[in-house]
Amino acid sequence: MTQLNPYVRFNDAKCREAMTFYKECLGGGELTFQTVGESPMAKDMPKETHNRIMHASFKKGGIEFFASDMMRDKAVVGDNIALALNCKNKKEIENFFEKLSKGGEVFMPLEKAFWGGLFGIVTDKFGIEWMLNFQEEEMKM
Repeated sequence: MTQLNPYVRFNDAKCREAMTFYKECLGGGELTFQTVGESPMAKDMPKETHNRIMHASFKKGGIEFFASDMMRDKAVVGDNIALALNCKNKKEIENFFEKLSKGGEVFMPLEKAFWGGLFGIVTDKFGIEWMLNFQEEEMKM
C-alpha cells in the first residue's frame, strides 16, 4: 500500500524533545528513535552529531509521522516539513520520482539505503520536498 506521511525537520537537536511532547499531547502511541551514532553513517559523521536523531517515527491508530534533526540545512518555518511517500513497489517509486523531478531539483537520486529501502529526495517545481522510499528488504534499523 502506498502511504503519504509528514516528515518534520527540527533545528538545534530538538527532535527527541518535540516528538516526546507530541506523544504526550496525543495520548501515547509508539515512538521510536534512531540516532546518527546507531546508524552505519556514524563512521562518516562528526562525533558531535552522534546523539542527534537521524529518524524518529510516531504511530498511533491512523496517525503516523516522522521527524529528524539531521537535515541538509537549517529548517525555516514554512520549509520544515517534507512529504515522505512510502511506495508499494520499485516501478511505482521510479515513476513518482521521475514525475516529481520534472522542473524540480533532485537532492538525492534513487539509491539503495542502509535500512533496506530504495530511497531518494526531490524538491518539486513548487518547492515541496518529497522523500520517497520503497522498502525492498526488511527494515534494518
